[in-house]
Amino acid sequence: MGAWYTRRVPERDELRWGRSTVETACPLDCPDTCSLAVSVEKGRLTRIDGSHRQAATGGYICSKVRRFGDRVYGSDRIQRPGLRVGARGEGRFRDVSWDEALDAVAHRMREVRARDGGEAILPVSYGGSNGLVTQDTADAELFRRVGAARLARTVCAAPTTAAAAALYGRMPGVTYADYEHAQLIIIWGANPSTTGIHLVPHVRAAVKAGAALVVVDPRRTPLARQADIHLAVRPGTDVGVALAMHRFLFEEGLADDAFLSAHASGADRLRERAAEWTIERAAAVADVDADLLQRVAELYAEASPAVIRCGWGLERNRNGGSAALAVLALPAVAGKFGVRGGGYSMSNSAAVDLSAKPWIGAREPATRVVNMNRLGRALTGEDGPPVRFLFVYNCNPAATMPDQNRVLRGLAREDLFTVVFDQVMTDTARWADVVLPATTFLEHYDVAHSYGLGALQLVQPVIEAIGDARPNAEVFAELARRLGIDVSSTLRSDPEALLHVAGALPDGVRDTLLAHGLAEPPGAEAPVQFVDVFPRTADRRVHLFPEALDREAPEGLYRFQPDPATHAYPLALVSPASDKTVTSTLGELRARPATLHMHPADAARRNLATGDTARVFNAGGEVHCPVTVNAGVRPGVVSLPKGLWRKSTLNGSTANALVPDALTDLGGGACFNDARVEVTRIVTAGLEGQSIALWTGGDAPVRSH
Repeated sequence: MGAWYTRRVPERDELRWGRSTVETACPLDCPDTCSLAVSVEKGRLTRIDGSHRQAATGGYICSKVRRFGDRVYGSDRIQRPGLRVGARGEGRFRDVSWDEALDAVAHRMREVRARDGGEAILPVSYGGSNGLVTQDTADAELFRRVGAARLARTVCAAPTTAAAAALYGRMPGVTYADYEHAQLIIIWGANPSTTGIHLVPHVRAAVKAGAALVVVDPRRTPLARQADIHLAVRPGTDVGVALAMHRFLFEEGLADDAFLSAHASGADRLRERAAEWTIERAAAVADVDADLLQRVAELYAEASPAVIRCGWGLERNRNGGSAALAVLALPAVAGKFGVRGGGYSMSNSAAVDLSAKPWIGAREPATRVVNMNRLGRALTGEDGPPVRFLFVYNCNPAATMPDQNRVLRGLAREDLFTVVFDQVMTDTARWADVVLPATTFLEHYDVAHSYGLGALQLVQPVIEAIGDARPNAEVFAELARRLGIDVSSTLRSDPEALLHVAGALPDGVRDTLLAHGLAEPPGAEAPVQFVDVFPRTADRRVHLFPEALDREAPEGLYRFQPDPATHAYPLALVSPASDKTVTSTLGELRARPATLHMHPADAARRNLATGDTARVFNAGGEVHCPVTVNAGVRPGVVSLPKGLWRKSTLNGSTANALVPDALTDLGGGACFNDARVEVTRIVTAGLEGQSIALWTGGDAPVRSH
């Protein structure tokens, strides 16, 4: 290890005065986890490019990561620890030393624990853009040992993970390159052109070679514009569409009975639940053409190899878990496994099994569990005793959690002590009592774990930390020491934490990672499902009707819960990923207000045109923003980008102010796409007037630099 360490990390003087290109990796929340070549001159980041260390990402990267330097050196960067001055929510802090800040945090944590118990302490984090070192190392040790409340990290991927685990034990899926072998590709609830860009060239190559392309999405995404068939389903209806395809396969004698007999259980129960879903009923519920849906079912039955890319868009509603189950079950019923380019792909995070996290020494306590999708209820005391001490890191809940207005009411409590440890002054940080400056992935060590490609990559610092920013492991270890908690010497510094985590990896994976900066699990390069990889269920069979999940789902598995639209709020609001942010990361860089996209028919009915200012509202809140009339959004659906910061709308509210904190049928996930709204034209003020109102009299926190 010592030889690797000195060989791969540039000398301090080289980083400060010379020119160098350092290989590292992007840990941001995207399936691809690109390898990077970062140029540094005189200690300053000058360019971020893709590298060829990981062949699958091919040396090119997205525009989001290319401009990450704007975050590193931006005016919103937190460079010093700060203690709040002025009113809560104003976002004003006075600079203090790390000692003073951590003393204040430790004092209040000790006080709350003694008075209200450890469960009054709630750590809020989400690791989508963090690796194995920057989350669940020293932080997990600390919060477990103080007996803090536990957080159910369910804001994303909870229903799909539950479905994949129950069906296949999270079996690795079809790799990007093998899409070129497919004769039919179905992209269901995903937009690789924005998230997972390295799949796109393989899809295009397959289409050029003659493959048919089907996209299931309420919006006309870039791949939907190129597709043979675009099923623009109404949000929340995917389960009915998938079940209609199952019914077609069973009723037309096209199900692979030999495969089901040899490798699956529960096919009869699935067939029973699918029986009511005729093509005509599903088409009517989803508001798509029945002939097109029929043709998709026929294509899927006929084509081989056929692959389904199952995304996370279809899970973001009340039917999300059953939808994921129904979509992922299709390859088993249709017999699409056993050939290269056939089967499904979703998340490959389980290609290296890291679920046990053996580097955490402390046992998880049996303390209260808070579902992060109901953070607002926890903070306001509507779901158990109110939280008294909130520690936010690797997360921006004021921008990303459902029921935004309730979250903000909770953050406004005078008796809540809030610590935010982050890279920039987020919407959440403005409500903090203490802010702590965190390093970016360009300033610390980490191990990036790809959930699309399955590989592990080394992340290493390419510049020195900006200001007084510190890595996560170091800060949590120091805070633990002040509380009299020993998190062991292996976690007290960034390099020590890296070595501790790497040391717990499987031998071959660890050695390859440390020697080459990249490790792929055995068979990850191009596994053929049911040839090279098999279900990781206890009996190695596909469980098409998992009984435990049937008991969990409120209406049972594969049951359809009707659309929550009402006469007052008829439009479905979706919040898809954009090309400007990774969830809410980089949201501070958005220079112009976000716009609401709506279909021309919906706009005309409301006397709206592109450039008008609209009020998007329901019983939960309202958003003021400009309108873009866009035929690429299906009728009955309006769209605002995911991950917006409050400054990106005209009244300081985002789409999440309109999202209920209801939970999905499986996994306790978020129902972002169950927001139902109405839209009206604001006629009393134009865009400029609304912007002035926002910053002079609105409810948004005061901007502070």
